[in-house]
Amino acid sequence: MIPFSWSNPYAWPRKPLLAQNVVATSQPLAAQAGLQMLAGGGNAVDAILATAISLTLVEPVSNGIGSDAYALVWDGRKLHGLNASGRSPAAWMPDYFRGKAAMPARGWDTVTVPGCVSAWVEMHGKFGKLPFRKLFEQAIRYGREGFLVSPTIAGQWQAQVD
Repeated sequence: MIPFSWSNPYAWPRKPLLAQNVVATSQPLAAQAGLQMLAGGGNAVDAILATAISLTLVEPVSNGIGSDAYALVWDGRKLHGLNASGRSPAAWMPDYFRGKAAMPARGWDTVTVPGCVSAWVEMHGKFGKLPFRKLFEQAIRYGREGFLVSPTIAGQWQAQVD
C-alpha cells in the first residue's frame, strides 16, 4: 500500500503532468473522449459534453440519459448557470395538484422528465464550438468496437447478480 503524504495525497505513485488542458473524470475512456474534442479544436464545453456522453456508455451505473444535469460556465465575462433538473410532464396542470395537502413523496406523481439530454443541447447551442454530432463520435466508437469494463463497474454489476 502506498502511504499517504501531503506531497502526494492520492494513492497513486505518479504525480499528474498537466499542460494547458485537463479532463478529469472517474473513467479514463470518457476523459479521453473529452481530450480528443480539445485536440480537435473544440472548447471546454465540447470536452465536457463528449465526456458526459461517453460516460453514459462506459460508466452507466453512475449516470445516464435518464439523469438530470447542472452546469456553471464562465465565458470570460459572465457566469452562466444551467438547471436541467427534471421537469414536470407537459400534461400536468396546476389544478391536478391543488386538492392535495402536499406534494406526493412516492408514485407516478413524483416522476419527472430527465433533463440531461436537453442540457447537452442547451449547453452546446450556447457555448459549443464543434458540430453537435462530433461530440458523440467517441461514444459511438466505444459502443461499436467495444471497450474493457472497469473493475469498479464489473464489481457493481456482480453485486447486483449476487
